[in-house]
Amino acid sequence: MSTYGSEHTDDGRGEGTLIVVAKAPVPGRVKTRLTPHFTPQQAAALARAALQDTLDAVLATPARRRVLYLDGTPKHWLPDGIEVVPQCAGGLDVRLAAAFALYEGPALLIGMDTPQVTPELLAQGLDFAGADARFGPALDGGFWALGLAEPDPALLLGVPMSVSDTGAVQRLRLTASGRAVRDLPALRDVDTPEDAVQVAASAPGTRFAALHAELCAAVR
Repeated sequence: MSTYGSEHTDDGRGEGTLIVVAKAPVPGRVKTRLTPHFTPQQAAALARAALQDTLDAVLATPARRRVLYLDGTPKHWLPDGIEVVPQCAGGLDVRLAAAFALYEGPALLIGMDTPQVTPELLAQGLDFAGADARFGPALDGGFWALGLAEPDPALLLGVPMSVSDTGAVQRLRLTASGRAVRDLPALRDVDTPEDAVQVAASAPGTRFAALHAELCAAVR
């Protein structure tokens, strides 16, 4: 699979690969459930801020590789030190499975919808001491993180995505395979305007929170 952008490795700083699954923040293609409370342009700006906050946390986490698995084209918002890989075609389960097939060794996959994520949480996700898998549940029933000490794409294929029991089905798939699973803290994804309010309040120092406050002040 072709790559573009900046490739970065940290020999001796950390083990494992961090993979961020994301859509390019293009109006009308991302965070559509934030409209009409926000315009498509504002929703895309919030998505970009969330992605940038996530990539900041990734860059601050010890890791062997840092990858943005992207649907779309990277723009000026992409920081140095991130390797970019285009997403393959197919359903979300197929695309996530393909992300785990990219590299050998431990890997942690996260989304772009949790700008409140920290380097400490990501480091936990790459810590497989006493575990074969790390699982980060999302409050909407999905999951915000999935880590595998030995990636196996088959663990994701066929899992129904974007439904209320996605997380439960995915976690059961892990345990049914005989893997020992350690959970990460549950986080809220940014999908709706109410999610945006709560996530911004929980992460006041982020780009996302600052932009959210600016946009909300502008409509008062």
